[in-house]
Amino acid sequence: MGYLAFLERMGQVNDLLNAKSILNWDALTKMPPGGAETRAKQLATLSVMARDLLVADDTRSLLDKAEPEIAAKPADCVEAVICRQVREAIDYHLRIPAELVRKRAELGSIGHEIWAHARAASDFSAYMPHLTKTVALNREMAEYIGYEGHPYDALMFRFEPGETVATLKPLFAKLRDGMLPLLRAIAQKDAPRIDFLERHYPADQQLAFGLKMAEKLGYDLNRGRLDLTVHPFEVSFTRNDVRITTRIVEDWMPGSLFGTLHEAGHALYEQFSDPAYVRTPLATDLIGLYAVSGVSFGAHESQSRLFENQVGRSRQFWELNFGAARDAFPDQLADVDAEAFWRGVNRVKPGFIRVEADELTYDFHIMLRVDIEAALTDGSLAVKDLPEAWNAKIKEYLGLDVPDDRRGVLQDVHWSSGQIGTFCNYTIGNVMAGQLFEAANKDAGVASGMAQAEYAPLREWMTTHVHQHGRRFSRDELLVKASGRTLDPAPYITHLTSKYSEIYGV
Repeated sequence: MGYLAFLERMGQVNDLLNAKSILNWDALTKMPPGGAETRAKQLATLSVMARDLLVADDTRSLLDKAEPEIAAKPADCVEAVICRQVREAIDYHLRIPAELVRKRAELGSIGHEIWAHARAASDFSAYMPHLTKTVALNREMAEYIGYEGHPYDALMFRFEPGETVATLKPLFAKLRDGMLPLLRAIAQKDAPRIDFLERHYPADQQLAFGLKMAEKLGYDLNRGRLDLTVHPFEVSFTRNDVRITTRIVEDWMPGSLFGTLHEAGHALYEQFSDPAYVRTPLATDLIGLYAVSGVSFGAHESQSRLFENQVGRSRQFWELNFGAARDAFPDQLADVDAEAFWRGVNRVKPGFIRVEADELTYDFHIMLRVDIEAALTDGSLAVKDLPEAWNAKIKEYLGLDVPDDRRGVLQDVHWSSGQIGTFCNYTIGNVMAGQLFEAANKDAGVASGMAQAEYAPLREWMTTHVHQHGRRFSRDELLVKASGRTLDPAPYITHLTSKYSEIYGV
């Protein structure tokens, strides 16, 4: 009885976080601008309530009673894992003052409207006061969390446990060594045509086609929906209600299409988690206080990047699915074949916008952001100097001169919600995607399905090795079980080298 009572209390924490997620989804999709201030207080209240319920004396008493009850069970059983994770989360949150949690939640909730207006006006100065407060709160939080090497390590722990500034340096170095020669060689080659991607694609047709492709990959519309937003995201309110969003640009079709596939990959992680984990800590990020099943943000990102890029941008995918694209856009694609379409959507061109970057330059955008966030966290970079530092990094990494704040330092939504420490997850996700996709394709059923435009075997393989486990195993435990080794960038580099050598003849 003790363990069941404890588990019900954890279900109540999950309920609060799901309610918070619903309000946040509404704020980013449907809420009128005038609701921002009061919505911020509502979200802050729910965050503090969830945290207070988690660390309450009676919750800790329930945990104290549950632990002896399951002590005879194996150390790796679900019950033991849940108890350990809750104990770790309670210890973590007790180090951080509740008032700091409230301030951060409230500041993050009002930040989206401030950022959106500043971005629209391309005016960093309008956003700077809010960001200054956000950085200060995160630096304060890092000190309470604690760290051994760099204060940024404490902030990354919330999103990618175990990753540090020290561990990222060699990973980034291997990626640069693998990608820079290829990028330089490609720069000397003629680029594929993309004129057909810049024709007029009506918004409703883009939404319909993107959703059709997402369903083909396995997204269940009985438990999901697609909406429009400024910055695409996925959010789940348990595995039974998992929603995705996209952004439409009517003269650039790939943005919405691949954004939809990206968010659908996230959604698959949530929709196909083990039903037994609903309302438990294995479907709840108790450290970050999110209702999410992914064991880390990087693991979650592995699924979005895998279904967007390894599958959705593959030659094989468009050889089999281009007919559906032409049916959806007969006029726009009348003079295009599958080969030209595949080459076009994989064109390499260094650009300013991370979410629109090609696969080969994408990780340079991430390295830039990690460098900057680490400098903001240790105080070596002041917020007021951020645009200059950003623009210098873009010049260093991609050789571009940033024309304005909208296409520079104001392009990402993350800081507006108070998130600092999460950007490394995108590159971790890319590397994991390469590793998992390589392992999955060793399965004959997966390979056969891919060759016939049947994606259920791949989705089922991912469910068996990733989705169903929720937060039960660590990121590296998942990787070892699925691929036989911990994080390894070699398959990802091989994937990029093979694809772009073929497209560009290098």
